[in-house]
Amino acid sequence: QVQLVESGGGSVQSGRSLRLSCAASGYTYSSYAMGWFRQAPGKEREGVTIIDSDGSTSYADSVKGRFTISQDNAKNTLYLQMNSLKPEDTAMYYCAAGPRSGVLAGIPDYWGRGTQVTVSS
Repeated sequence: QVQLVESGGGSVQSGRSLRLSCAASGYTYSSYAMGWFRQAPGKEREGVTIIDSDGSTSYADSVKGRFTISQDNAKNTLYLQMNSLKPEDTAMYYCAAGPRSGVLAGIPDYWGRGTQVTVSS
């Protein structure tokens, strides 16, 4: 079955960097769009960034210029490089996969279980 497993979260100080990974299995990796979402305590889940099967990307305004999504198709792995982290980036980060329209709408076919990112000031 399809599995998405995130890793790389942790606690860092403001201004530092983290790289999240999402290992995918159970489907043809390059056939789906992939995305990162996050949910902070008391807030709704929000889309952070998406990468389409053709490699095109888009970002939420709040992370543009600081976060970079990438993927290694040979390793079936999605990455999120997060630089210049801010306390407001604190959230559970989720990997997601599915048709592009579903990922963009926040209703992908598959979700990972998440990895926690905590940024202190």
